[in-house]
Amino acid sequence: MERQDERYDLSVPTEGEAERLDQFVARSVQGITRSAAQRLIEEGRVTVDDRLEKPSLKLRGGERVVVTVPPPAPAVPEAEEIPLVVLHEDGDVVVVDKPAGMVVHPAAGNPGGTLVNALLAHCTDLSGIGGEIRPGIVHRIDKDTSGVLVVAKSDRAHESLSRQFHDHTVKRVYLALVYGSPREDKGRIEGAIGRHPTDRKKMSGAARHGKHAVTHWRVAARFTGVTLLRLRLETGRTHQIRVHMAEAGFPLVGDEVYGGAGRINNLRDPVLRKLIRELGRQALHAKTLGFVHPVTGEYLEFDTELPEDMARIIDYLERQGA
Repeated sequence: MERQDERYDLSVPTEGEAERLDQFVARSVQGITRSAAQRLIEEGRVTVDDRLEKPSLKLRGGERVVVTVPPPAPAVPEAEEIPLVVLHEDGDVVVVDKPAGMVVHPAAGNPGGTLVNALLAHCTDLSGIGGEIRPGIVHRIDKDTSGVLVVAKSDRAHESLSRQFHDHTVKRVYLALVYGSPREDKGRIEGAIGRHPTDRKKMSGAARHGKHAVTHWRVAARFTGVTLLRLRLETGRTHQIRVHMAEAGFPLVGDEVYGGAGRINNLRDPVLRKLIRELGRQALHAKTLGFVHPVTGEYLEFDTELPEDMARIIDYLERQGA
């Protein structure tokens, strides 16, 4: 099926300072850089109150901005010799421990250096279901989240794994450091998650048309100012853990998008603040992944250790005896 244009109908907030049109479009539409926003405006794909304008137009507030984004041009990612930590591989699946900082598949802002590029060099028999741009990919974890991920190497495996993820039968366990200390030792968060109503680069529980999302959590360790949580995903929505914990009042350490930026100033320990700044990402690790092998029917489970950057923070906190 031919992909259609995506249309975004946006309202400029009436509060705040005046903002350039290209800046507003880049901030409001996920995946659009400022240069891409300028191209869309110059191509006549952006209107302000039904008029074509220049990228430099100053928005005063209250305007209606309509952005039409064409589908991306088909792309064939290139194989790149990038080191991979392979936890398991057979003729149907490959399981890897993805490092933080690696994007899963190529996109407009990340054409290379992705997990897909690395896998294409590692194995020549990846499944092509879902389009050439993301061969073998049946689920994703964020660029700045580390941990275990399974990739299909055959069409049969792709179909089976996709069905397991759709049916929420895959075991997915994460470790996260959050600010604050939950009153209870465990809990369950349930609520729809969708695109944020005003900030299109974020997800939110306040979205008009969100998808059902459930996160189970329990305290693994309590420290002064921060808590280590073990979380199990019942569903797998985009940014689910980050949204659920932030909206519960416990944003992830290092998560500048969902409220974890300013909280660092509340920590009294200067060494801990330094370690968090050096982390440079949300403190989230996909620790465990369990699924039924798509061909043999055997249940497989893979468990990964915390990466060095998160482990360094935990080690320091444990040494403090807090």
